[in-house]
Amino acid sequence: MWQLFQFPLCPFSRKVRLLMSEKGVSYELQRENPWEARDEFFHLNPAGRTPVLVEADKRIVLVDSGAICEYFEETVDKNPMINGSATNRAEIRRLVALFDENFFGDVTAPLLHERMKKRLVYRTSPDSRMLREAMKLAHEHLDYMDYLIDNRPWLAGAQMSLADLAAAAQISVADYLGGIDWSGHEQSKGWYALFKSRPSFRPLLAERMDVIQPPSHYADPNA
Repeated sequence: MWQLFQFPLCPFSRKVRLLMSEKGVSYELQRENPWEARDEFFHLNPAGRTPVLVEADKRIVLVDSGAICEYFEETVDKNPMINGSATNRAEIRRLVALFDENFFGDVTAPLLHERMKKRLVYRTSPDSRMLREAMKLAHEHLDYMDYLIDNRPWLAGAQMSLADLAAAAQISVADYLGGIDWSGHEQSKGWYALFKSRPSFRPLLAERMDVIQPPSHYADPNA
């Protein structure tokens, strides 16, 4: 059995969880707070970041969400998530990078720092200016998603792909932290509602972070 070292609001762990669930790969969750800097965890991943995936019996340790997702794309045929022509696969990888790097840097990371880490680790109040900037940038990213969804059934093309999983993982964390205003983004909201209804997504919506609770609409697929 795979063991996934993660914490509830790690968007990259969420991406891996979605991929593994969509492919029917079983796993167990192991709670890991990277800010605690446990020596045992640094032994698994010297970078000290989640996710880390371990199969102890086979002595396999996989690090980094991109590497983990590519591993299962290569080893599990069910529900390919980097699919289509070479051009379409390049588009999927482009959008995965957009959400893993740009959306995370602009929106998810500031929200995690201000609304999670400051509360749990530093015991200080969030910076309202940083929160406003993150929510402003979230609107810009959602504008681009609206454009994609206006022209494609899914973000990268005709089929659901890793691009959709990466986007849903980032947005779900931002939404949990109250950083998403869906006003004026009916296309993206409708796309996200599809994910909230999928069996692979329900465990993520049910999970909660210590002392930090999401908005009332967070787990409602119709909200």
